[in-house]
Amino acid sequence: MALYSHSSMFCFFTILLIFGDASAQLSPFYYAKTCPRALSTIQTAVNNAVVKEHRMGASLLRLHFHDCFVNGCDASVLLDDTSSFTGEKTAGPNVDSLRGFEVIDTIKTSLESACPGVVSCADILAVAARDSVAALAGPSWTVQLGRRDSTTASLSAANSDLPSPAMDLKDLISTFSNKGFSTKEMVALSGSHTIGQARCLMFRGRIYNETTIDSEFTKSTQSNCPITGGDSSLSPIDATSPVIFDNAYFRNLVNSKGLLHSDQQLFSGGSTDSQVTTYSSGFSTFFTDFANAMVKMGNLSPLTGSNGEIRTNCGKIN
Repeated sequence: MALYSHSSMFCFFTILLIFGDASAQLSPFYYAKTCPRALSTIQTAVNNAVVKEHRMGASLLRLHFHDCFVNGCDASVLLDDTSSFTGEKTAGPNVDSLRGFEVIDTIKTSLESACPGVVSCADILAVAARDSVAALAGPSWTVQLGRRDSTTASLSAANSDLPSPAMDLKDLISTFSNKGFSTKEMVALSGSHTIGQARCLMFRGRIYNETTIDSEFTKSTQSNCPITGGDSSLSPIDATSPVIFDNAYFRNLVNSKGLLHSDQQLFSGGSTDSQVTTYSSGFSTFFTDFANAMVKMGNLSPLTGSNGEIRTNCGKIN
């Protein structure tokens, strides 16, 4: 229940194998017998966390995204450094910004008490992302379950595979295409920026150096992000309705009020302008496309069968 409410061929077949095989091995009923209260346990914990701090919804959604884009949805993003590998938490796109680990840990503790060694951390991330969006009045979708957890992480892949807020449109399209996503799906997934905040360090260059930006928006944003200092000062990515999952993000882009350079690139005289315009005029199409893209993202190279493990502590391998 929402806490808020309102109305190449090789490449082609490779992508089919990535997503097709994954979805065939996953099932929304995976825990129906082994841990029947798994989904309700996750939902309750997510709702409580979002009520306590609305920003947490965006943080949990981002955790799932940053997990799946780095070697698949395997909860590698949650692993702490060990003597044999350096985890992904200190990668450039994650350090000092990725958060929500304590919520995942709380959920895992509850599930280990109820169903020891059954529910994976990767599945917790996937369900928590869905429930976070729904809690902030966004769409819901059926989460496929049965992912297993990785026994390693990749700092280098986290640094190379995740999109940057400084990217131009062609680089955004390429980064998402590398993961099997169309340009349309990239735009839809970017709509997750309708919730959440960004650090001054990530958008200072845009608000002081770029011209494709509304002047009043520039002034108001500069007041919270000085030209020097204040790197960690936060601003909502969607200043219109920062804690509601809606289509205001796209309306902002049409009005040259994109906070990040990569955001405004979606409406900058390029190939994605028309899609942004469509999403800006009503949230129904956006919600449908976003939900479908999230299901696809959740099917990115999951570990299944005897691969990986079910961690008892999401931050450590067994």
